[in-house]
Amino acid sequence: MTTRTATSGNDPASSLRDVLTFPYRSYLYSYPHKTAYRELKPPIPLQSLWDKEETETYFLYMHIPFCAARCGFCNLFTLPDKRQDSHEQYVHALERQAKQWAPITSRRPYSRFAIGGGTPTLLNEAQLSRLFDIAEHTMGLNPEQASISVETSPDTVTDSKLSILKERRVDRVSMGIQSFIEAEASAIYRPQKPQEVERALEKLVRHDFPLLNLDLIYGLPGQTVESWTYSLERVLAYEPGEVFIYPLYTRENTIVKPEDIQRQGPDIRMELYKAARELLKSKGYTQHSMRRFAKPQSSAKALLPYSCQEEGMVGLGCGARSYTSEVHYASKYGVTYKATQSIIADYVSSKRYDIADYGIVLTREEQRRRFILKALLHREGLMLTAYQERFGTDVMSDYPWLMELLEEDMACFERDAGEQVLRLTEDGLGYSDAIGDWLISADVREQMEGFVFS
Repeated sequence: MTTRTATSGNDPASSLRDVLTFPYRSYLYSYPHKTAYRELKPPIPLQSLWDKEETETYFLYMHIPFCAARCGFCNLFTLPDKRQDSHEQYVHALERQAKQWAPITSRRPYSRFAIGGGTPTLLNEAQLSRLFDIAEHTMGLNPEQASISVETSPDTVTDSKLSILKERRVDRVSMGIQSFIEAEASAIYRPQKPQEVERALEKLVRHDFPLLNLDLIYGLPGQTVESWTYSLERVLAYEPGEVFIYPLYTRENTIVKPEDIQRQGPDIRMELYKAARELLKSKGYTQHSMRRFAKPQSSAKALLPYSCQEEGMVGLGCGARSYTSEVHYASKYGVTYKATQSIIADYVSSKRYDIADYGIVLTREEQRRRFILKALLHREGLMLTAYQERFGTDVMSDYPWLMELLEEDMACFERDAGEQVLRLTEDGLGYSDAIGDWLISADVREQMEGFVFS
């Protein structure tokens, strides 16, 4: 295989073999990453933006940026703030935004609705219920044909709040546990006791939601294969339909610093990942991505279809992203307490929300990269005909260096219903964060590296 030393055309700067020597590079939960966003000049009216969108259904998302405390690994758009008056002012603003957006996005039904954060269940019962009123009565969500997901945390799980979620036809409740070992949770500044986690889990099980998702993190300071396996087994005792496992990432702008982890000794994240993968497989879970393991699910609802490419995403709230096929936009991005507080204050005081003034316009090249990345990093894989139908060209001709995935046994060609699919192997899924990083274009990488955190 030829080893590259410089970027040529659409080629990545490094060979895949070089990239795979360091499997944990970054987590791309979307592409382009938000650090590639900048001020849009001129701003784009939302009406003209959404009038061009061709997807048949949309994804409605609400972002609640408040949490009880900021975890040491978190670099998301969140603010530790338990004050109910802050929450009330924020929900007022979110409803104001929804009333302006509803006429713009009402041309398509919503097939999914998610409330994330932060911790949405930090809101009191009245404000939590109001979010569903906004979704249904203002935005036009039909809860009978949309899957509905809500994030929670152990310290905010109460019977009264779970009853609201149940009454509102929530299909999926997701709770971050991260670890059942108190010392490991403390090491990432997560003030959580195992007894509190168990109490929350018992309530969730009693309310019997169609899908319970539980999150764990591996690579925590002081964590061993034995302690990691213990946390996994405690999770599995509650028989969740879905388990997400995340490698620990730290950055300069998180409370836990990279050097704090380096002092722990050898990096055993891959060993921990493989142990979890084998345990979950033995318990009947199917691996859908590097992070997601799930059992087969059925729904009592007549759910509308939605593309895995996540276009047509309508993001309400400060910190929420919205995706059209050509433009991704959001509020400004901050991580520090001061920056986040200031951005939320601007959002709450705003009267108009009908323009996109911060985001990124996706060139044809970036649309192709996004399509490849979003498909390839999931078990479903990249269907070659789907790419050709979308872009009018052959993906392997456009990106011949994708063959390196096959040469390194990270991917293979398979046939599904007569269609050829490029799909990551089991080993390839384990290296998804390295492969995802490898797929970033030179232009987007330059934007990301030039972002100044505040």
